[in-house]
Amino acid sequence: MPAHPTFYFWRTDYQNKKAETNCLHQFKSKSLYVRIMDVDFNPDLQQAVPVSPIKFSDPLPKNIDIIPVVYLVNNVFNQIDSQQVIILANRVAKFVEAKVKQAGKPYFTELQIDCDWTKTTKNQYFDFLKILQANPLLKNKTLSVTLRLHQVKNVVSSGIPPVKKAMLMCYNMGNLRKYGDQNSILNQHELDVYLKDYLESYPLKLDVALPIFEWAVVFRKQKYAGISKRINKAILLDKKLFKQQENSNLYQLLFDYPKAGLKQGDVIRWEETSTESLLATSSFLSRYLKPEERNLVFYHLDTDLLKHFTNEDFQKVIANF
Repeated sequence: MPAHPTFYFWRTDYQNKKAETNCLHQFKSKSLYVRIMDVDFNPDLQQAVPVSPIKFSDPLPKNIDIIPVVYLVNNVFNQIDSQQVIILANRVAKFVEAKVKQAGKPYFTELQIDCDWTKTTKNQYFDFLKILQANPLLKNKTLSVTLRLHQVKNVVSSGIPPVKKAMLMCYNMGNLRKYGDQNSILNQHELDVYLKDYLESYPLKLDVALPIFEWAVVFRKQKYAGISKRINKAILLDKKLFKQQENSNLYQLLFDYPKAGLKQGDVIRWEETSTESLLATSSFLSRYLKPEERNLVFYHLDTDLLKHFTNEDFQKVIANF
């Protein structure tokens, strides 16, 4: 069955960059998943508020539909009562509607809610989804959600969201905070454990999201200290600054590096996505997913990330579906 390739757009300012738009055309993408805002709980206001909403410096390309995405911090649903859930759903619907117009689009056909819900937030979150779907602004529109691996495996305790389809997030699956030379972005073993025996029977229609991103995970005294936006592969390969630990993706800093807020002795784990791991993941998924038409979404649309893959690399991954 055909997979329709496209991307997530996850920056806070949409600009029509030539390389990125060309890539969408090359893929014959009909839509782009655009993060509209995060929603988090503000303790001073005692309510959920928008965080870093996107602005549109340029409109989206004419022939590309927008699929707005709203990221909800899971803890919001531990903090608000059922009355506030109703208010939040209505505010999200209005906010999205206004942002879609700013993107130069008269309408949208799907809204995606991204939330890593848990046992304690499940009921509130599912209520939120039902109220949102019933909002007049979403009449005749599809509401979809993101789905993490643990929610597929632990379907009894996680529950099934009250929507028609979900986006299976195939990344951030290892233990990011654990010291060592693993890759927490894509991990074949985790896919086996969480999906192999459970994916086929999952009752919702599934789209798939795959990573193309990379990042520098910082450890101080072997304890997780965050992700550094200021470190890239070229800096890590500077032997005057970093010493690579034998045949691994760990790099030890030889001097203080105040520009990135790093100290001598800090260890950076460089995690990236290779074409090989994407091919392994896509062939695994095609074995266990129900054969149906689906969107295949790469995270995320960014000129620097696109440079690591050829069009042929992408096409091989797409062909696996």
